Amino acid sequence: MLIFLFITSAHIAANFYLFFKLNKLFDFGTPADFLLGAFILFMMASPVLIPICSTKLSERFERNFSYIGYMWLAFLVPFFPAGIILELYNLAMQYSGPLTGNDFGSLLLSSDTTLFIPMGLSVAINVYGYFEAQNLRIERLVVNTSKLPEGVDRVRIAQISDLHLGIIVRDKIVDRVVNKIRDEKPDLIVSTGDLVDGNIRHIDHLAVRLKGMKARYGKYAVMGNHEVYGGVRKTTGFIEDAGFKLLRGNGITINDTINIAGMDFSGGEAYGYSRQSGQKQEHQVLTGLREGLFTLSLKHRSDVREECLGLFDLQLSGHTHKGQIFPMNLATMFIFHHHTGFITLAKGSAIYVSRGTGTAGPPIRFLSTPEITVIDIVNESKS
Repeated sequence: MLIFLFITSAHIAANFYLFFKLNKLFDFGTPADFLLGAFILFMMASPVLIPICSTKLSERFERNFSYIGYMWLAFLVPFFPAGIILELYNLAMQYSGPLTGNDFGSLLLSSDTTLFIPMGLSVAINVYGYFEAQNLRIERLVVNTSKLPEGVDRVRIAQISDLHLGIIVRDKIVDRVVNKIRDEKPDLIVSTGDLVDGNIRHIDHLAVRLKGMKARYGKYAVMGNHEVYGGVRKTTGFIEDAGFKLLRGNGITINDTINIAGMDFSGGEAYGYSRQSGQKQEHQVLTGLREGLFTLSLKHRSDVREECLGLFDLQLSGHTHKGQIFPMNLATMFIFHHHTGFITLAKGSAIYVSRGTGTAGPPIRFLSTPEITVIDIVNESKS
């Protein structure tokens, strides 16, 4: 909920800032100012209008509108902070003169400079970020343990997270994911939430492609906040059609080799749903698993409950996207205690937070390359 409120507030402020910068620089006149204001207000509202349109309009219109609306958002992400930095620079020059007895007027930036430099920087970041979002990487992690049974030297897990299949993330990325995971030959495949981006109206066929991913210990998934947004019955049906077994406040032991537990998303965005779900508490789920085996915990959010430390060996999470577009990561790293990568916790537990496999909203990533995580759980005696 914090990140939602932060993004919403920053988005509104950025749109108003852009309007006032354009209005100050160009003397359009009242009718043109009104049209400009109406256009910016419409674009500001587009992230809200896109999901509304997704249930009512044609696939082509929805896709085009989504691209325009989300790319507008992506443009503002670097533009706004870059503009504010230049405005603060000008303020510093203005007020430091009287304080120091010097004239810094020649160092002031003009209005067009404080507009066009952030614009150019933002365009460059988004062009680069579009290609970075296509650069799906394999991140590798090795975890040594004494909890694998005798005769089992290694368990390989492939994790996807935040794929966000929908009107923008579609066939090409799915084929890329399936092929890369197939090449890794994992024993277990897990999805740690937001496999779909809410509405699944136009993506039923993608479940068949995902079903082609195979692993000898099976495929398991948990729900993220976007599965809740899209309607639990529809999104869980898609996940199961894709061949995943949903873990929703429960856990199992696989092949007498490894424990795996999963919890539904329970953040503020899903408050009403989580109150009605009636699931077991995470602590209860973990204590009910077989003792002595390596225990894998799947949660979309990267929060860790203190009472669960020592009950799991490795928690796999996502949700943060590592900010997805710089400088958003400067905010998300403060919002999420466990932001990205592998972190050792107390009592023998650890967590790995994925940057995400797809993109939410704009198909842009900057300084946050998408990933599939391959985790090798290795028997200490064989490491």
